[in-house]
Amino acid sequence: MADLTPGKQVIEGKTKQIFELPKLPGSVLVQSKDRITAGDGARAHDLAGKAAISTATTCKVFELLNSVGVKTHYIKRASETAFVAKNCDMVPIEWVTRRVATGSFLKRNVGVKEGYRFNPPKQETFFKDDENHDPQWSEEVLISNELKVGGITIGKDEVDFMNRTTLVVFEVLEKAWQSIDCALIDMKIEFGVADGEIMVADVIDSDSWRLWPSGDKRLMKDKQVYRDLQSVTQEALDQIKTNFKWIAERLDLLTPSPKALVVILMGSPTDSDHCAKIAKVCRELGVPCQTRVTSAHKGPSETLNIIAQYEGSGVPTVFVAVAGRSNGLGPVTSGNTAFPVINCPPPGKENAIWSSLDCPSGLGCTTVLYPEAAALAAAQMVGLTDHVIWSRLRVRSLNNYLKIKAADKVAREI
Repeated sequence: MADLTPGKQVIEGKTKQIFELPKLPGSVLVQSKDRITAGDGARAHDLAGKAAISTATTCKVFELLNSVGVKTHYIKRASETAFVAKNCDMVPIEWVTRRVATGSFLKRNVGVKEGYRFNPPKQETFFKDDENHDPQWSEEVLISNELKVGGITIGKDEVDFMNRTTLVVFEVLEKAWQSIDCALIDMKIEFGVADGEIMVADVIDSDSWRLWPSGDKRLMKDKQVYRDLQSVTQEALDQIKTNFKWIAERLDLLTPSPKALVVILMGSPTDSDHCAKIAKVCRELGVPCQTRVTSAHKGPSETLNIIAQYEGSGVPTVFVAVAGRSNGLGPVTSGNTAFPVINCPPPGKENAIWSSLDCPSGLGCTTVLYPEAAALAAAQMVGLTDHVIWSRLRVRSLNNYLKIKAADKVAREI
């Protein structure tokens, strides 16, 4: 494509080159190399095909992160070995998140046993400086250095932003890999600044993490295999390439179609506006949603038929009951299904609220007042078995936190 013709080289690293895109101002082309390195470049080998595998891995990871709402520099894939991204000024820090103690952490923390599990995950930062082997920086050192990147001074607010985002990126990818019985042990990411905003940038590929299928270190598929080699043979390089390809292929399994459903039961068409608000939030979170009209008072047999349809479908379902007067719909539904039921009466309907709260014994339906709350509660239930929806909820929580942090920073400057 003409608009992706590369221009001047911006920078070249050990495993990639970055070029300007004259026809796409503000964007760059990130071109991977057929090269594998370790130990700050002390060990390096050509590895035919690695560029395509690394690009596929990075693109799939960023597409997953973008789809759940994480702000990244990734725009689109350009070719087998390159992708288009926003032109970022890079923060010269590697942000590392660890779930399990292994590797360099054990060398720096003598006495910690390999396999020690961090709950919450352990976070570390390292200043990018190959000559000094990327020294570890504490949060205090990082803030005190007042790094200036893309017109932003990296202070406490910016560090909080990146720390929290790093944790969420790790948790999203950890949940995704868990869905196919593969443990994400640790990983590193980087951030850049574009248009005055901090975002996840650089690449995330098999150089970026440790992955242990079934949680078994002996089955590791990541670059640690290369680091651990006593001697580098062609056979060993071929096996590493096979491992990297295994990872890239399995990333296609990490974004399955939703397997659950939210069904909004309304007692009357007059409640449709209220129900539409619930459905809107569900769909924003990627939760499949259907709306039905049924009255537990006027047509109880039809209500039971509708419940039976969904119970017989084999699809895990959450019911949201919306009734504008005395709410029999939620309790009747709850009393006749093992699926979760959430009551969400329309506003200004005191009788519906009290009848939703004052349910007969033996019923487990819950009650919320606002459409967003009903949708979020339903999505949380669905998210117990759907890591993509769980991730969207996790990122939604992150974005709420970041908005508050940004508002607080503005308020302090008034």
